Amino acid sequence: MPALPESLKNKFSENAEKIQVSGIREFDNQISTIDGLIKLTLGEPDMDTPEHVKQAAIASIANNDSHYGPQAGKRELRQAISNFLEKTIGVSYDPDTEISVTVGASEALAASILSLANSGDKFIIPTPIFSFYWPMVSLGGAESVLVDVSKDNFILTPQKLEEVLKKEGDRVKGVILNYPSNPSGVEYTKEQIKALAKVIKDHDLFVITDEIYSGLTYGIDHYSITKEIPERTIFVSGLSKSHAMTGYRLGFMAAPKEAMAQLNKIHGFLVATASNASQAAALEALTNGLDDIEAARQKYEKRRNYVYRELQEIGLQAVKPQGAFYIFIKAPEKYHNDGYQFALDLAQKAKVGVIPGNAFGPGGEGYVRLSYAASDENLHEALKRIKKFVEEGNNND
Repeated sequence: MPALPESLKNKFSENAEKIQVSGIREFDNQISTIDGLIKLTLGEPDMDTPEHVKQAAIASIANNDSHYGPQAGKRELRQAISNFLEKTIGVSYDPDTEISVTVGASEALAASILSLANSGDKFIIPTPIFSFYWPMVSLGGAESVLVDVSKDNFILTPQKLEEVLKKEGDRVKGVILNYPSNPSGVEYTKEQIKALAKVIKDHDLFVITDEIYSGLTYGIDHYSITKEIPERTIFVSGLSKSHAMTGYRLGFMAAPKEAMAQLNKIHGFLVATASNASQAAALEALTNGLDDIEAARQKYEKRRNYVYRELQEIGLQAVKPQGAFYIFIKAPEKYHNDGYQFALDLAQKAKVGVIPGNAFGPGGEGYVRLSYAASDENLHEALKRIKKFVEEGNNND
């Protein structure tokens, strides 16, 4: 086994040294060796990719579609994405200049952040939120302003945004949003988005909006901030959640053509281009698979209702999700706001795996995230175990 020379150990990128391993993955790895654990840790749909989508990928391989495609993605797929966005979020994007196909939404987010970030820049990130954003801001040499919105019903209010902007000064370049939210499942209303958009426009900021769960909402219509300020928005999404295609690594981004010219440069240097087989699957999903999104949404809503109802009966406080497939659970009072210890005890004693809320930033302290993108059987058994754990703990107090 090669050993790195001592003389090279301190010569890595300072920006890379600053960031930590994902708290989600770190905790998942820590508890995954527990025998008999029911894992409700990751945002991994338990459903299979629709058969017609799989067949499109297979046909692409069988037809020897194995050469480099266009850097921004195949033209027919970009047109399908344009059609999809016009139908779902009501904004028209030119497939030739304003849309790019990426290797998952994660790569789209990386390209978006790295294309904007300069040393000294600041990005406002409301937390709790998916833990990808602030490490990428650090890699770009910029600074993340993590804003705890847990006391505002997990919503970044225009008042809070104005307050933070006043405090942070004119080096703030943009705001990063994710809704429906991972981990809370909270969705912004149309009125809330309109109010936020006004503040962002008044302060001449960019907004990067990660709306990958937009097709999975319950009792509320998704309203994209691109409807209000498309000229300053970088829109990111993908098919991992809506079509159970996490392993296909297929995402996309849309933005004004001047912004996309910069985004595409970063995208090209990061990955060159997305794979042809994944693009073929995505084309099929967006052309003939829109009903698949509704079928998945209905299943997740049924699971959401079950999990939330059971948690209430157990006596655990939880944020009722309006979208995505996560539920954010408050640690019982005896844990004194220590969500990490609560998650660890659930894994070790109840054999149910969840993620501590502090993995999602300061707004997640005192909570744990449970993913209900799991089979009904596993969810039913997990809730039985959690109920028993809580009841036994209360009896021992």
